[in-house]
Amino acid sequence: MNDTALLLTVEETSVLLSLGRTKVYELIATGDLATVRIGRSRRIPRQAVERYVSSLIEKAAILPI
Repeated sequence: MNDTALLLTVEETSVLLSLGRTKVYELIATGDLATVRIGRSRRIPRQAVERYVSSLIEKAAILPI
């Protein structure tokens, strides 16, 4: 995977997040992970992945231990 790529495939995103492809598709379907279309291809902007991880960290910080 190219560490500087701005747009990622579902497979690349699943590797980056250490999740399965099915889970990445679920995150896309629920709107938790934004995508863009280029022709018939769907790609995930790297910024969308970073926002998703940031939101997880924020949620974890407000949960009581």
